[in-house]
Amino acid sequence: MSLKQWADNGWLTPYRTSRKEISSLLSIVERDLSDAQRDISSDWRFGIVYNAALKLYRILLSAEGYRPSRELQHYRTLAALPEILGEAKKADAEYLDDCRKKRNIVEYDEVGGASESDADELVEFVKDFRDEVITWLKKNHPELL
Repeated sequence: MSLKQWADNGWLTPYRTSRKEISSLLSIVERDLSDAQRDISSDWRFGIVYNAALKLYRILLSAEGYRPSRELQHYRTLAALPEILGEAKKADAEYLDDCRKKRNIVEYDEVGGASESDADELVEFVKDFRDEVITWLKKNHPELL
């Protein structure tokens, strides 16, 4: 299903981003990656890095001219990845959706739901994904960089 079909279903709304917004979102990603290197709980590190990942996904969606509708924003932002970068990224979207669920548990329900290795793995994923997003922007939307 295309992003336009998602919009037709009301899951996305048309949106026009700007170079300034993309720059701000990339700055948030860098801040969050830096903050996640500090001596804080693994739950909090995990949540911070999840936020960075979500911003990268939002960059992709915004660059393509959309925002998620109000309902299920995080889920739809993550689920859009294969629509933007191709089916090969479906596993990445599923991984981040699992992270979304874990982040909700450590944010709202219990302490200790994210291990150090969970946080470390997500940090490495986000660093690699950040580089991939920047490369994609250079190729597909250079006016936004």
